Amino acid sequence: MNFRLLFDPFVSWPLLWACCAIAAALAVYLVYLRRRGWPYRVLSLALVIAALANPLLTSEERQPLSDILAVIVDDSDSQNIGNRRSQAESALAELEKSVAALGNTELRIGRTVTGTTPDTDGTRVFTALDRTLESIPPDRYAGAVVISDGQVHDVPKSPLALTKDAPLHALLTGSKNEADRRVVITNAPRFAITGNDQTVSFRIEDQPATSQTASVAVRLPNGDEQKFDVPVNTEQAIQVPIDHAGQNLLQIEVAPRDNEVSLTNNKALIVIKGIRDRLRVLLVSGEPHPGERTWRNLLKSDAAVDLVHFTILRPPEKQDGTLTKELSLIAFPTRELFLDKIKSFDLVIFDRYRMQSILPDAYLANVAQYVREGGAVLIASGPDLASMDGLYSTALSEIMPAAPNGGITEEPFRPALTDVGMRHPVSRNLPGSNGQKQPKWGRWFRLVNVDTAPDSEVLMDGPGNMPLLVLNRVGEGRVAQFLSDHGWLWARGYDGGGPQIELLRRIAHWSMKEPDLEEEALLLRQDGQNIIVERHTLSDKAGEVTLTGPSGRRNAASVESQRQFPDGGTILGGDPQK
Repeated sequence: MNFRLLFDPFVSWPLLWACCAIAAALAVYLVYLRRRGWPYRVLSLALVIAALANPLLTSEERQPLSDILAVIVDDSDSQNIGNRRSQAESALAELEKSVAALGNTELRIGRTVTGTTPDTDGTRVFTALDRTLESIPPDRYAGAVVISDGQVHDVPKSPLALTKDAPLHALLTGSKNEADRRVVITNAPRFAITGNDQTVSFRIEDQPATSQTASVAVRLPNGDEQKFDVPVNTEQAIQVPIDHAGQNLLQIEVAPRDNEVSLTNNKALIVIKGIRDRLRVLLVSGEPHPGERTWRNLLKSDAAVDLVHFTILRPPEKQDGTLTKELSLIAFPTRELFLDKIKSFDLVIFDRYRMQSILPDAYLANVAQYVREGGAVLIASGPDLASMDGLYSTALSEIMPAAPNGGITEEPFRPALTDVGMRHPVSRNLPGSNGQKQPKWGRWFRLVNVDTAPDSEVLMDGPGNMPLLVLNRVGEGRVAQFLSDHGWLWARGYDGGGPQIELLRRIAHWSMKEPDLEEEALLLRQDGQNIIVERHTLSDKAGEVTLTGPSGRRNAASVESQRQFPDGGTILGGDPQK
């Protein structure tokens, strides 16, 4: 038990000290005069001052508070390497025993949490320490111990912030003889123009470095693989061809070394999104008709399209006596377009074209070869297709998915979607369809009767389920056929109109292999701690998707068919390694 004398004056301390000064002056004066009874007067003044000071005698029983030691355990994925996690748990158990033996000391344990954003990803030791210190009074904080593999991503810039006015210790997991080799991407573009080469820089970090070079395998977006040796711990640059729009995947992998702690970081994957600079389109109109202007307006309205448009107004067999020097028409550069520069176009459109002695069959055979090698052709047909001089009478018949059978249906009908068309990205969810096979679109009045190839895809049909829009792949290229020339009625708003511009835009971009319009696609994106898998397919069932994490663990999940899930998505969740 401790006794303490305390003062709780009835007046403020400044006033009490003033009273003390006055009393002391009077006492000195009384002593100096030596008047009768002066000792009693001095004692009376002292008692008055003591009464104003209000002295208190207290007794206290005290129990000392314990010190608090903070322990931060690294729970990041890198602790799964080797036996690091077991080492960390063993070190924590030993700390608990040692602190318990000290007495008068408590242990507060915090663990790192890996986030999903660039600002929270990685090993956030000091973030966990700050979170743990929030519940510890500053006077009781004795220090901190960090159990980690040494990789910390939130070290404060100021050294004073490291200690928090208390000691900071670190226990490192792993072994001092550990070796590791990893690929570090130092510079890589996120976007690139298709058809150009891009520079990607990387460095092979070798710790500790035991050799001067390392063997590297680079898998390019086009599937080619290159192998070569590079100096370690030195930045290298390679040229990467961007061949197509959408995601271009580049993989860089370094050969493992002896006794590596992990092979996960020996491989790096880079995603470069290819963007078309300008889409070059060649539009050949066989004869003037109301739909010709619609095609031209559609293509000219897109700033990313370079359009070359020719309308054959005066074929060679037309002889009306007009002098050539009086004509202001431009000669059709057939050889230049269809032989020399055909491969420079992304898409060739034939709009109601008939054989008019303008294009020799050898030129059209070259167009067919252009498609087989990766080009795209769109054929918009009317009665011209069913005639003897239609395009099916040329070398293009080898690549056309629909063959005319000689008939033409002329009656009012509303274009409808087929089962395939309900799932195909070209026709799925067209404006005004509302998920129905028979939308309330405006009527058309003419349809060319055809027989379709077995491997073709019929997206839209007309009366009697006769094909209206047919797509097909030929070699490396694509072909689309529109079997009516009345699409312009939608653009004019006749009978309520329809999504003519959107439909033609999708057909054109599908022909040019835009990734967003691929009918068979597998897409992944991150949502928090989940990975969302989107499987687009024309089949009734999408089958099983298998994900392999960096640790090599495989996770399989079935994805429902596009028919039941129009967005084509399913969520595989929970584990950050998935």
